[in-house]
Amino acid sequence: MKASEARKVELDVRPHLKNKLEPFQLIMDTVKTLGPDDVFVLHAPFRPTPLLGVMKMKGFAGRAVPVAKDHWIVHFVRKKNRHWLDELALAEAGDGRGDSTEDGDGLGDASAEADLPAGMPLPFRPGAEETRGDADESGPAGREPDADGEPRVITLDNRGLEPPQPMIRTLSALERCRPGDTVRIHNDRVPVFLLEELKNLGCPYEVEEQPDGSAKVTIRKV
Repeated sequence: MKASEARKVELDVRPHLKNKLEPFQLIMDTVKTLGPDDVFVLHAPFRPTPLLGVMKMKGFAGRAVPVAKDHWIVHFVRKKNRHWLDELALAEAGDGRGDSTEDGDGLGDASAEADLPAGMPLPFRPGAEETRGDADESGPAGREPDADGEPRVITLDNRGLEPPQPMIRTLSALERCRPGDTVRIHNDRVPVFLLEELKNLGCPYEVEEQPDGSAKVTIRKV
């Protein structure tokens, strides 16, 4: 089967972002509808860096193609169909719509950001998982994070952030982890939607509800 023969599911989130609406949940709902050989075609005003990492964790490979200053097309396929990305990129180039800037896993270094409207939801912006900068990493007994290959612990304080920022930050941290690493988060409340994603990803977790209504969650990367 060729990429050209696969069913394509398209989603354009540019209108949502123009209206300062966060499209992450809409994207995740669309992903749930994908069949094993479907191609997910996402239209965005910039390269959605955090999303590429989240989709990799969910078993997808992606490639982003800039077709205009404020228009990127991102193709996502199941990792078993990674070789389709070359065919899809060539098709875009054949249409005169731009050249791919990503590798097969969608994690290349190239990036671009359009002139974004003030107040645009941050989680979907390039580098959004780094906007708060309060994560710390430590190894056992105070060792450096990667010393002797020991598991790392990443701590995130997500309190005060609007949904889905806590989920984006947590999943992005998990994507950077190695098997055996731990992510500890502190949220304003029990993160119901995140827990559902963790179950889908097969990541074990423990929830500690706090007296003030907040919740601490310990997640282990497997």
